[in-house]
Amino acid sequence: MTDLPEPVIAAAIGWAVKQDLGRPDAPAQAGFAEWLAADPLHALAWQRVSALHAGHAPPGSAKVLGLALNQARRKSGRRQALKLLSLAGLGTGTAWLAREQLPWQRLLADASTAIGEQKTLRLADGSRLMLNTDSAVRSAITPQERRVELLRGEIGISTLAADGRPFWIDSPAGRVQAGGCRLVLRLMDDRARLRISVQQGAAALHPAADASRSEVQAGQSRWLSATGSSVADASGLPEADAWTDGVVAGQRMRLDQVLAELARYRHGRIRCDARVAGLPVSGVFHVARSEQALEFLQRSLPIRVRRLTPWWTEILPR
Repeated sequence: MTDLPEPVIAAAIGWAVKQDLGRPDAPAQAGFAEWLAADPLHALAWQRVSALHAGHAPPGSAKVLGLALNQARRKSGRRQALKLLSLAGLGTGTAWLAREQLPWQRLLADASTAIGEQKTLRLADGSRLMLNTDSAVRSAITPQERRVELLRGEIGISTLAADGRPFWIDSPAGRVQAGGCRLVLRLMDDRARLRISVQQGAAALHPAADASRSEVQAGQSRWLSATGSSVADASGLPEADAWTDGVVAGQRMRLDQVLAELARYRHGRIRCDARVAGLPVSGVFHVARSEQALEFLQRSLPIRVRRLTPWWTEILPR
């Protein structure tokens, strides 16, 4: 097995970022072709990095991943660290933690949050944008329109009705037009479904691959996919906008849904046994204090919390 020099691996990872995520122009494509042909080791490094990106782990890939992680730790620049980690971790089962912490969508984002982080921004038009945990967005305010693209996670937006320009929120599922309203949007992990919950005003939904149009009024929630939209059943779920106050809150929520929400704000996994998944939970739980929430649930419900490692917690019947 050929041992690749670290500079060659680093260069291959850099080219992978540019090729796959950066939409390279003709000069960049020509530069890549020239680099690839300059040395057989370049082609081998590219083969290994590409295989990692596709979800395969060829011989020698451990060094590729290890180098990316080490370089990311040494880099003071956030953007470069994200590039190295995301390309090394995408699709590899052994690198699930890197993938969890540094997803590729953040490379394309104007603003993003890490796991457990929330952030509030003021857009150029005065609209208020809040990012929930593990989220990423791009925005563009032009004389013709205002646009936010949700790349990952969940956002809350308060738009200004006085601004006459249309306000669009783009996602893989479709577009949402939101002028003069307050709403929360969550892109699910499969990136195929968007949940829209309107707290004030109304929003229009436009599926990505369908000409239909539907509206969401204040107090309503709907699912949006590429082929249409449907009513989102909120029974058993936490309140859609509670996270904007830093909490998971609701009445008669399913235990597994509460745990799934709390898990979004911490590293690792919380696994809920099916025998207790449907237990009803009512209350308010601070997202920054998930361990306290688990202790409270253990005292209040017929469950026990078993911590196998700092990264793996199980909720079992008592």
